[in-house]
Amino acid sequence: MMTVCLRYATDSMEAEDMIQDAFIKVFKYLGQFKFEGSFEGWIRRIVVNTAIRHLEKKKLKFSEIDESASVGPAVAANAYTDLGADDILKLIHQLPTGYRLVFNLHVIEGFNHEEIAEMLNIQPGTSRSQLVKARKMLQEQIIQLQKIAV
Repeated sequence: MMTVCLRYATDSMEAEDMIQDAFIKVFKYLGQFKFEGSFEGWIRRIVVNTAIRHLEKKKLKFSEIDESASVGPAVAANAYTDLGADDILKLIHQLPTGYRLVFNLHVIEGFNHEEIAEMLNIQPGTSRSQLVKARKMLQEQIIQLQKIAV
């Protein structure tokens, strides 16, 4: 679960605070687990929500972005093969906080835009646009890395 917190935190100290708070909540609400899904999924949801609450305390702001934002240039298939998982995670971590948060929630955690909007108290369109911008920024970073590698 620490890796989940590291995806949302700006550094390892913040991630440690997030995981500590999350496990306090897990133990506090353990009696509310209904055995209707996986225990790991239940804990993961608590960890993600705790990470989001930490970010909200930092006054994270989302700006409304035009929903017709362009998707950006296509990335050559071999650009991805030269990067390892750690490299991609580092690129994701370099995204602006709002982009990174929505990207993690949608792409990695699997939440839809309506769920993300509810969790973050934003509009679904804001979630969509943040994801488009995050993907575009990641594509541009990968293209730059590919140019350097050549």
